[in-house]
Amino acid sequence: MANVVVVGAQWGDEGKGKIVDLYGRRADWVVRYQGGNNAGHTLVVDGQTTVLHLVPSGILHPSTRCAIGNGVVIDPGILLEELALLRSRGVEADGRLFVSAGAHLIMPYHRRLDLAREATRGVDKIGTTGRGIGPAYEDKIARRGVRVADLADAPRLEGLVRNRLIELNAILAANNDHEPYSESEIRGILDRMKEFGDALRPFVANVGQRVGDAIAGGESILFEGAQGALLDIDHGTYPFVTSSNTVASNAATGVGVGPSALHRVVGIMKAYTTRVGSGPFPTEDTGELGERLRKVGREFGATTGRPRRCGWLDLVAMRYAVRVSGIQSLAVTKLDVLAGVDPIQACVAYKLDGERLTTFPDNVHDLARVEPVYTSFPGFGEIGAVRRFEELPENARAYLEWIAKSLGVEISLVSVGPERGADIELTNPFEAA
Repeated sequence: MANVVVVGAQWGDEGKGKIVDLYGRRADWVVRYQGGNNAGHTLVVDGQTTVLHLVPSGILHPSTRCAIGNGVVIDPGILLEELALLRSRGVEADGRLFVSAGAHLIMPYHRRLDLAREATRGVDKIGTTGRGIGPAYEDKIARRGVRVADLADAPRLEGLVRNRLIELNAILAANNDHEPYSESEIRGILDRMKEFGDALRPFVANVGQRVGDAIAGGESILFEGAQGALLDIDHGTYPFVTSSNTVASNAATGVGVGPSALHRVVGIMKAYTTRVGSGPFPTEDTGELGERLRKVGREFGATTGRPRRCGWLDLVAMRYAVRVSGIQSLAVTKLDVLAGVDPIQACVAYKLDGERLTTFPDNVHDLARVEPVYTSFPGFGEIGAVRRFEELPENARAYLEWIAKSLGVEISLVSVGPERGADIELTNPFEAA
């Protein structure tokens, strides 16, 4: 059996949770490798909706083990809330979920700093979720972060927190937050972290070693990413990006295995495009079509509830995502949302200063100025009950086949509804690798 990486191929929110749930039943392990609780994976099973922000989606399969790698930043309170929610629904994670001791923690002051900074940006707002993700990664890179392992070392934890808050009080004041952390607040943070550490202790493990041993033993791994390729800190539409590497190659770094362990990359894309937060979006439709996609596709953030910006499929951006993540096959989600739309359009190129571009511009400011060049396809009717590719309407098949040919990759799956099982599977990535 192969190891498969699932990545977002757009600006996130592509429906990765649903696909990971499907593929997770074939994997021995599902491992999350980056991001934090700014991502939300929504699963609908037997009519019940479950939104997970940190626990890998594979947890809903009783025989699948799950892990959170060192590349993830963890809000311990949120993680414990998710575990309690799963337990209330009869899903036990004990002995099945492993949390890397090397993963960094999102501390209460990270969230406070995140909100304060965003409030002072004015028109230059990034559109952060305010969950403290960026400041947590910032502390990680500056070598002053708090890791899961530190929860078991009270003196070290206290030193890290106190040293950080000396500087942070001044930074908060510079961002119009003039209430310094008091001694009682510091003690409250430390006491809360001790409680979190006690609750999480049974789950803490050397994730890289466990996953490496599993691979050596012939077990199959599904590496689960968050956000999308266009939000990558290095390769996305900077600065309107997330604070981690979302591309497939980071699965190795974010878990602690070598790149040779990554056998196949499946990109998840919507049949159209959405984006949350600020930043350029060439194919955005702010009129009737955009509103229709938002309503029919239920395009509201699983983490924040914010309405998503919606528009036509962008093949220029998709071509870029295929390259930077090494995508070999695509799972196309929400094709059913386009039912009844006629014609369907897709962007095949950009115009910039009189020049036609078929590649993604490096400069985000250029991307904000491009004019999309569209091609049109005839629409199709309802497809929610279809479970075989050949039973799709001819126009729907033609649209999908054009996408695959244009990007030079195969389509491995088509999702035609939010429920578990509302899928048309063409190939099994664990067997195709």
